[in-house]
Amino acid sequence: MSVGGGMMTSMTVQDDTTQELERLAEVRVTHTVVPSPLGPITAVAHDGRLSALLLPDSKYEAVQGPFGERADDEFDQVQTQLDEYFAGTRTVFDLPLHLVGTTFQRRVWEGLLRIPFGQTRSYGDLAAEIGLDPRTSSRAVGAANGRNRIAIVVPCHRVIGANGALTGFAAGLDRKRFLLGHEAKDRPREHLLF
Repeated sequence: MSVGGGMMTSMTVQDDTTQELERLAEVRVTHTVVPSPLGPITAVAHDGRLSALLLPDSKYEAVQGPFGERADDEFDQVQTQLDEYFAGTRTVFDLPLHLVGTTFQRRVWEGLLRIPFGQTRSYGDLAAEIGLDPRTSSRAVGAANGRNRIAIVVPCHRVIGANGALTGFAAGLDRKRFLLGHEAKDRPREHLLF
C-alpha cells in the first residue's frame, strides 16, 4: 500500500517491452532493402507502418526482431522519401511510423522527431525539451536514443554530446558525421553545436 492508502502499481521496462512484443506477434511484418549513399538500408514495417530503418553494420541490427517477408513493392514511399532526403530536397519525413519500445523510449523518440533538419541538440537539451531534468535524465535519454530503430527518419543522429563531440551512433560515427554534414550543407551553422 502507498502512503495515500491506494495500491501502488509498478510496471518495469521488461513488462512494458514484453507487452509490446505480444502485440507485435499479431501484426504483419514486412521488409525491403533500399540503396543509399550509406550502403544498403533495411526497412521494416509492422502492418504497413515503418518500424525500423537499419543502416549497414548497425550494432543493434541483430536485436531488431524478425524482418518478416520481403515485400519490395510496399516500401515505395519510404524509398522515394529517402531518395529525396539524400538528394537534398526533403527535410521532413511524412511516413506512418510504428515506434517499438518502452513508453520512455517512445517519449524520447517523439522528441527526436521535433529536432529540425540541419540542427543538433545535446542529450541534456533533448531531456529538457521532453520535460525531464537534464541533470538527472541525460544518460537515460542517451540510452533511449541509442535504441532507436528508425535511423534517419527518427533523427537520433542529430543528438551530440554537451561539449559538441559526436557521441554514439549504432551504425558508427562515420555515418553520423556523414548525415550531419549532409544536413549542414549550404545552411547557416549557428544552430549546430559542433
